[in-house]
Amino acid sequence: MSSDVLIEIVANTRDTVAARRAVLPLEQLAAAAQTRTDYRPFREALAAPGLSVIAEHKRSSPSAGVIRAGLELAEVVSAYERGGAAALSVLTEPTRFSGSLADLADARSASSLPILRKDFIVDDYQIYEAAASGADAILLIVAAMEVGPLANLHALAHRLGLATLVEVHNADEFRVAVEIGAETIGINNRNLSTLVVDIETTYQLLPEIPAGVVKVAESGFRTRAELERLASAGLDAVLIGEALMRSADIEAAARELAGV
Repeated sequence: MSSDVLIEIVANTRDTVAARRAVLPLEQLAAAAQTRTDYRPFREALAAPGLSVIAEHKRSSPSAGVIRAGLELAEVVSAYERGGAAALSVLTEPTRFSGSLADLADARSASSLPILRKDFIVDDYQIYEAAASGADAILLIVAAMEVGPLANLHALAHRLGLATLVEVHNADEFRVAVEIGAETIGINNRNLSTLVVDIETTYQLLPEIPAGVVKVAESGFRTRAELERLASAGLDAVLIGEALMRSADIEAAARELAGV
């Protein structure tokens, strides 16, 4: 996904959010979200001893195209849980990732694990949607917005009870994440301009993360040996999607990566 694609996706997201807001006003959505109390502990699951696996449900992506078709979401997330995943990530972006908000509800019904809403969240409305639809955490991408709006979304999520995974790609974005008080930071190894994945990005940024922040590695990890290296370096969790979704036996692949 190039930076130009990111700009396009964010613009499209704003349009689709405006359309959903016209159907269901923010006041009604917020009322539903604010009554929720059954959040599952996402950050705590990642901070547990050992390297936690966040297993992602992702049907397609701009960089990979169709990843896996024909599998029911419930089958996938159930396999993830049986395979030792600590948490789930569910893509809800419809245009390029073939996801939906309904996927959150389906995942929650099929699994007892905490669930991250993975999307391009740039509007308050999406945070209330996440809460009302069963997410326990949301992804916030530093590259997708300015610092002020990012900080506001981060604060709103926490007021509602949602955890946040704040994603960075470089040192400048990392400093922004720290500035807004991110408690969980994800280092994405994919360069947004070139699409190249370099897992060394994680190790370059890792020393800068303050004590007490939960550290997550994203993109490019496929083997147990890579995960053991992450654990040795002090990472708390790793998010894996494509490698699991492409596996012939998803549960076995999750079990291998989780080391259980």
